[in-house]
Amino acid sequence: MRQIGFPATSASRHRHFLAAIFLAPFLLVCARSAGVSEEKFRELQSQLAPAPDEPWRTIPWQIALLDAQRQAARERKPIFIWAMDGHPLGCT
Repeated sequence: MRQIGFPATSASRHRHFLAAIFLAPFLLVCARSAGVSEEKFRELQSQLAPAPDEPWRTIPWQIALLDAQRQAARERKPIFIWAMDGHPLGCT
């Protein structure tokens, strides 16, 4: 049986990506108040960004379900739905 999902090695990279996206504005304000230059902040932020060759970045993700459904029917492929409820960092 084929296992679907992130390999164990990319799970932590995925968490880093989410942290970089959702925490960047907050961290920028905190960094400025702590005396960290914007250049240093951008350097630190780039270290958290996922590598461009991550497997999940090559998937042509669809935002609209109906568009995905039409494409899946046209290409005779299944749909993978990733849904969550609540705060993006809480995954409740």
